[in-house]
Amino acid sequence: MTTSAKAYIAPSATSPLRPGTIERRELGAFDVRIAIKFVGICHSDIHTARGDWAGVSFPVVVGHEISGVVEAVGARVTGYSPGDRVGVGCFVDSCRECPNCRAGEEQHCLAGATSTYNSVGRDGLPTAGGYSTSIVVDENYVLRIPEGISLDVAAPLLCAGITMYSPLRNWGVGRGTRVAIIGMGGLGHMGVKIAAALGAEVTVLSQSLKKQEDALRLGAESYYATSDPVTFDILRGYFDLIINTVSADIDVDGFLSLLALDGTMVLVGLPPKPLSQRAWSLASFRRSLAGSKMGGIRQTQEMLHFCAAHGLGAEVEVIPASKINDAFDRVLASDVRYRFVIDAGTF
Repeated sequence: MTTSAKAYIAPSATSPLRPGTIERRELGAFDVRIAIKFVGICHSDIHTARGDWAGVSFPVVVGHEISGVVEAVGARVTGYSPGDRVGVGCFVDSCRECPNCRAGEEQHCLAGATSTYNSVGRDGLPTAGGYSTSIVVDENYVLRIPEGISLDVAAPLLCAGITMYSPLRNWGVGRGTRVAIIGMGGLGHMGVKIAAALGAEVTVLSQSLKKQEDALRLGAESYYATSDPVTFDILRGYFDLIINTVSADIDVDGFLSLLALDGTMVLVGLPPKPLSQRAWSLASFRRSLAGSKMGGIRQTQEMLHFCAAHGLGAEVEVIPASKINDAFDRVLASDVRYRFVIDAGTF
């Protein structure tokens, strides 16, 4: 038997989100039904709800930074019990058979991971995200939120947190590593916190100095305005790793010049237009240009335990559901420090 859930729904690319009701699937043997408590607003939610990306099937319920409490479990679930604090991130299933899935890199499933929203599940039904009061997810794709992290600040860790943690871990960041974070937003502020906790020397590169005080408070050792051309002279050849979190067009060659020998620039922000850079920018100093998505289930769970151990959570502004459309506009205007989180009790 399906269950009804209250939700905020995007009926079309040109319509504001509005309240409604959706049906969640019947609880299967390996399923966990989660009462959602908080859900973060990710830039991807806005791109999807406003039809900026191709392939959106309207109406759609977005949201993939989900924290909540287990409400019920299927007959064969072994990992979770009612009352457990849990989370759901950017995907809710994968093929489970390809080399990437077997390696714990489900986000790179060769058959394509099943996204938390705007995707199609094994039951043939569209997936609906966390802008709702409940969700049903296979236990293998549910994360345990450790004690010590409140559910509101934990929600953005399921996308923003793991999106930054994954490249920091995969490129071996540790004590003595010189890391630059381009952009001090929802992703960037978590990158500062996590990189500093890993022991790195962290620098923020942003268009202006208006967030300098915040960056230094969160763990950065230095902060530079990229609008000042002197910045690129001062920092030339300095960093081991640069992570670009912004989705706007950037001077790739200019930022590559800031890498030291064998340094890497990793893209986690996704500019809408193709990038352009000179081959010489990579050949010089054996520099690399790479990309990264979120991590797999295993690494996401590792990230949650790491954040709990270091007292890390997102900087959030909790809002009621009635403010979602206003929040979308404010995100686009960079008017949030640093993540909106919706109180699911207001749906």
